[in-house]
Amino acid sequence: MENTRRVLAGAVAVGVVAVGIGALPATARPTTKTVQWTDCKPEGKDDPAEVKGSQCATLQLPIDWRHPNGPTFELAVARRTAKVPSERVGVLLFGPGGPGDSGVDRIKTGISRFSPTLQDRFDIVSFDPRGIARSNPVLCSGELLAKQPSPLMTSQADFDATADYNRVLAKDCRAHTGPLYDHIDTWQTVRDVEAIRKALGERQISFHGTSYGTMLGAQYAEAYPQRVRAMVIESVLDHSLPTAQAFLDDQAAPVQDSFDEFVKWCDATTSCVLHGRDIRALWDKVLANSADPFMLSFQVFRTFYGPQWSALAQKLKDLEAGQSATPPPTPTGLVNNTLAPFCQDWNLPVRSYSEYAGLLQRIAHNNPDMRYPGQLLAISNCLGAPKANNPQHVLQVHGLKTPILLANAIHDPATGYRGAQSVARQVGKQGVLLTYEGWGHGSYNKSPCMQATIDNYLVSKVVPKRGTSCPAVPPVG
Repeated sequence: MENTRRVLAGAVAVGVVAVGIGALPATARPTTKTVQWTDCKPEGKDDPAEVKGSQCATLQLPIDWRHPNGPTFELAVARRTAKVPSERVGVLLFGPGGPGDSGVDRIKTGISRFSPTLQDRFDIVSFDPRGIARSNPVLCSGELLAKQPSPLMTSQADFDATADYNRVLAKDCRAHTGPLYDHIDTWQTVRDVEAIRKALGERQISFHGTSYGTMLGAQYAEAYPQRVRAMVIESVLDHSLPTAQAFLDDQAAPVQDSFDEFVKWCDATTSCVLHGRDIRALWDKVLANSADPFMLSFQVFRTFYGPQWSALAQKLKDLEAGQSATPPPTPTGLVNNTLAPFCQDWNLPVRSYSEYAGLLQRIAHNNPDMRYPGQLLAISNCLGAPKANNPQHVLQVHGLKTPILLANAIHDPATGYRGAQSVARQVGKQGVLLTYEGWGHGSYNKSPCMQATIDNYLVSKVVPKRGTSCPAVPPVG
């Protein structure tokens, strides 16, 4: 199908075949036998030297765990075994973020994300979540995806057209993907993780989830606390936010905070190419002159992940001078519809353009520089969607032997610190929040202190004292 695109965050490796379900028996049962591992093969631009040592497999699992004896699909799994078998602790399962990230790619070519200590002591396992990459990926018409409307609507007609488009896109994706399309929420993925545990023959697993994968970890701990040996959720997403307003308030504030931190850095750093300039006025001018202020804002938002402050300052200087003619990259959620799982995890209804416009006005008032946060996509892409399969709720975690370790940067642009504090309150004595006093999305690899504390917890189950924090490490870029 030339005009059909795979749905995942980032480019799909050439040669990865979408897993269909048409040939599977209608009543096939999920497989929980020993996993049949084979050496992973390089795909696309993979460096064979990087891939070496990784092992791949598939599990046949139910499309819908509410009907476990129904039709199945293939879930792609990968692992690297502990480098020091005599000191092996067990299995560390990594929960991919996104939604849309590939855990198989993480194991094959991104294992350096984990410290040598963890690579020595654990079999590190991950997977492509259902609907992503090699696990029966969501497929949609490329021609239709290219017509996705901007989240910056200006009328009721735009609002209605966006909701209509979303319904047409969902019908198209469902037709290209098959029945799995309606079952790609985190509730289902939690059961996939439990099936992986069983297939590995492990009584318990350790878990490390990041960003959207923190939701997976927290809900796995809710459902299967007795199966959790230790759990790290890093860059914590709060799934208890009840409304679109609460969600956008929670998501927009950290983006503005990150912009404020960039301005402070440039004001204090003589090597910043905008040192001594009124950066907020410059940004207002650049934004006003942009043909697509949302996409430009999204590009700036992504520089906060590192953060890459020097590069951002140079980018703004070039834009002011009219020297940056390259259009900002389109968010993968628009290109690939990786937000499809989000719409099955969140009920965030907005019922009219006037309500939507009010949300935009509220964001602009509270976040004057970053008034077009990337998370607007989550609202606009879900307009007209049916009720979520796995709606928001306050976590109810009980029975863990070892508390969950939550890790978050104070200045995380995507999963704000207040969200991590909220989740910490929800889990109560079943969790401890470790604070990184610095910047960026993710904290495990941001400082030696964070990495050492998390490693010590995962290997030896040493839980840091409440209130523990690690000092900031100044960004390089």
